[in-house]
Amino acid sequence: MADFSGLTTLITGAAGGIGAEMAKTFAAAGARVALVDVVNAEELAKQLGAHHRAYSLDLQDPAAIASLVPRVGEECGIDILINNAGIGVVAPAENQSVEEWDRAQAINLRAPWLMAVAALPYLKASGRGRVINIASQAGVVAIAEHAAYGASTFNAISPTIVETPMAMVGWSGEKGEKARKEIPVGRFAQPSEIAAAAIDLASKEAAIITGENLIMDGGYTIR
Repeated sequence: MADFSGLTTLITGAAGGIGAEMAKTFAAAGARVALVDVVNAEELAKQLGAHHRAYSLDLQDPAAIASLVPRVGEECGIDILINNAGIGVVAPAENQSVEEWDRAQAINLRAPWLMAVAALPYLKASGRGRVINIASQAGVVAIAEHAAYGASTFNAISPTIVETPMAMVGWSGEKGEKARKEIPVGRFAQPSEIAAAAIDLASKEAAIITGENLIMDGGYTIR
């Protein structure tokens, strides 16, 4: 594992699922982690150690982003930004409300841009700034009932379904079993696998990689 001692990684959606796994992975590699979530991530920050910090942020609020990110930058610095937070609006396109669509675009698409803009001075000052966006396989191939979700993703790490509590709400039971059978490796992704990819892309050894879309889908898109 690469050494991230002396660096700060800001992770949105850090309180659970993929975000929490990435926070643990970067902390284990020596990084200070700024855990940003709409829910309180203080307990996880304490578990990781005294120099890790938790921050509350509603990514639907541009003013809150513009206020919080410089605060993190001044208190901790920002060397790596991981835009991990996202919501999945699962419903037939014709049944989705304007409010659901707008919320998905605000959190999944607009917020990563605003986070990157606000973090840019600190990323530049770092000398080795990285931005990693966690997107989705749904941004590459059409998935039923995922119109708003697919439209709000972009080049980044694009996993298939990841076994997190949030994902399993919509992918359990018979629907989940059918989805697993459509993935050549026969299973969903694990949060630790996404965390491993993120820490690799953030390392000095991967500095040449930029603008890449790493599809982690067990062979779904090439079957």
